[in-house]
Amino acid sequence: MTSPRVVVLDYGFGNVRSAVRALERVGAQVELTADPTAAGAADGLVVPGVGAFASVMAGLRAVRGDLIIDRRLAGGRPVLGICVGMQIMFEAGDEHGVRTDGLGQWPGVVDRLEAPVVPHMGWSRVTPPAGSVLFDGIEDERFYFVHSYAARTFAALGDARFAPPAVTWSDHGGPFVAAVENGPLCATQFHPEKSGDAGAHLLTSWVTSLKGL
Repeated sequence: MTSPRVVVLDYGFGNVRSAVRALERVGAQVELTADPTAAGAADGLVVPGVGAFASVMAGLRAVRGDLIIDRRLAGGRPVLGICVGMQIMFEAGDEHGVRTDGLGQWPGVVDRLEAPVVPHMGWSRVTPPAGSVLFDGIEDERFYFVHSYAARTFAALGDARFAPPAVTWSDHGGPFVAAVENGPLCATQFHPEKSGDAGAHLLTSWVTSLKGL
């Protein structure tokens, strides 16, 4: 069987080279590009993100990445967001009192963690839900986080036609969303490409899920 083709969206933000190498190591054919045709045709699209929510959204819109993501998801085509690439899937981000619209794939606002030490930097455990595909076999592992903002609530989408998202939680001064599995859209607040064997296992699970498409 041919290895799945994955595009890492190149829009100027994110740990793109590490993401490319990590995906190649788990068996994907990887292209780093912002070309909409390539991004639309790939078996999977990875949206990395590092930095401020507003800057990431501006960079994404500059290459029409918001439209690429929306079109893929409308067609049931898999997307994986990482770090701020996850945060922008929510309705909005609130940084330093400035609210910036996100992609609105999920309800809720990303805001600053309430903890004695911010940013949250280092290895932390997560609590995945029963039946998680991404965390199957790695439920008790630690993952590498580096962030000051997060979604600290996750509202039910309330559409009985679809299975509710599977939400994984972690804690730093209070609970926050560590990962979401929602049909074709998955995302992690932590960096799987920096999370050693556990991160490689998660990426393998995601890449393997693309083979049945």
